[in-house]
Amino acid sequence: MSCGNHHDTDCREVLDKVYTYLDGELDANNCHDIRVHLDECGPCLAEYGLEEAVKKLIAKHCGCESVPADLRAKVLTRIDQVRADLTE
Repeated sequence: MSCGNHHDTDCREVLDKVYTYLDGELDANNCHDIRVHLDECGPCLAEYGLEEAVKKLIAKHCGCESVPADLRAKVLTRIDQVRADLTE
């Protein structure tokens, strides 16, 4: 996905890192780059809002149980596949 405008951090890179960003697992420089991009890019902000809402919904209904790493990997792989299908 790209909004068509120039950004220091590419839209695709932002969307690929949004889960890591939401989890607070990015270093300070990457967090800053993602936040700046989301502040100036409406399409990515809309996508970020959706991602954040889904994450909050899951956290609310699934409690604090940790997710097995293999399940998380499978879900993220499937999300990437769906995104790829939507951009074709």
